Amino acid sequence: MTARTLLACGAAVLTTACVSVVGGTAVRPVPGLDDDSRSPVDVDAVLLETAQMQAITGAGEDLTIIPSMDGKIPVDIEPLMEQMPAQCAWLFAETQTFGDEVEEFHKTTFQNPPDGGLISQGAAGYRDAPTARRAFDGLVGLVDGCGTSDYGPAYIGDWETTDGAVSTRPGDCGRDYRLKSAVLVEVTFCEFTESVPDIVMTNILARVPG
Repeated sequence: MTARTLLACGAAVLTTACVSVVGGTAVRPVPGLDDDSRSPVDVDAVLLETAQMQAITGAGEDLTIIPSMDGKIPVDIEPLMEQMPAQCAWLFAETQTFGDEVEEFHKTTFQNPPDGGLISQGAAGYRDAPTARRAFDGLVGLVDGCGTSDYGPAYIGDWETTDGAVSTRPGDCGRDYRLKSAVLVEVTFCEFTESVPDIVMTNILARVPG
């Protein structure tokens, strides 16, 4: 399986093949980490509504939540991790991406079958800003470890880190992470123009206090 195919399949959480449409009915997320959260920010409140995502992407009602991919617990996709070089396996391990001090979490992935597009929005809340910073610094280390390896060009492509931001661009897909206050926000996408994830991220960050 090529690097791009692996990444695209991982975005849809399909371990055997990639398809354009995932059927079924989106359901409410099950209770997650936030049952006893110490995070000062409610991450459910910072994520965008489906109608907002439909408007920002320009996909309208063609953009829908992928059934079973509206979750409140970080997920590791072990079959895909096993196919990855060790330096880059974190790409399919949200427990590594967001660290082990997450107080609450919510991630929703949308599909646009007519154009083959995928986009997700996610946020992890931590008990305070220093804890969120530790998680972000850990993510920077993971990106650097993959990006500076021989596998970096295939799996994370062009990448950039700043004081509170990380971006990777492998082919037609990408990931953006932003740190604000006690929250680490993630937006991932495939087959959307650069402006779309930027607008999604800007709107989410505007909802994060602090």
